Amino acid sequence: MTNPRRSAIIHPMWGTGVALGVVVLAGCGGGGGGITVPRPIGLAPETVANATLWAGSTAPTENREVRFRWQFRDDQGAAGGRGRVRLAHPDSARLDVAGPLGSGRAAAFVNGDTALWAEPEGDVKRLVPNYPLFWALLGVVRAPSPGAAVRRYDDPAINAWQYQNGADTVDYVRVVGPPVKLIAEVRQAGKRIGTVQTVYGEDGLPQSARLIVPGVPARLDITFSSNLKAMPFAPDTWVPPQP
Repeated sequence: MTNPRRSAIIHPMWGTGVALGVVVLAGCGGGGGGITVPRPIGLAPETVANATLWAGSTAPTENREVRFRWQFRDDQGAAGGRGRVRLAHPDSARLDVAGPLGSGRAAAFVNGDTALWAEPEGDVKRLVPNYPLFWALLGVVRAPSPGAAVRRYDDPAINAWQYQNGADTVDYVRVVGPPVKLIAEVRQAGKRIGTVQTVYGEDGLPQSARLIVPGVPARLDITFSSNLKAMPFAPDTWVPPQP
């Protein structure tokens, strides 16, 4: 497991870029929420190594403590509150969320694309059904797995990457803006699991994020209130909360 006591900063994803007119724009159905996913025409084969370099440029490089407000809606109702993520280099995160007056607490320790623990597990999965989507909410792109088929498209307006493993795909699109946006969409066996849109502020840090889960349907909105450099985290940061 990656050592979570090492350190990161979330970098904005600057890339290169022929005009947005050469792409097809497709809205997210089955959940809406205003996320439009650019569908580039002409994705070209790319290497896993280059995709990994691009993903790494978005990852933390020092410890960060991120605080936010959240609103969640699904077929069971609506909820909201405050949350915190403690990020450690290169890919460890402790998530804590709570409702008004500390009600409805949930927490998780995520290492890469795996939750090492989640309490309560059902509540965490309800908020974040997929961990590449979790990282995209924080402005972080995950690298493709070894053996994935990778394709890429660049123009002055967008930078798009697609990873494919059999019938599973992950699409990332960086929109130059302004504002700069990261859009991520995950499909498993051809079925869309969810779509994230993260919007960056002028400082290059995430300002807001939205997750749409069409199958439920569900929608999670996040507004970031602070994103600060942090000291090394205490070892018990990574321990599940006690009953």
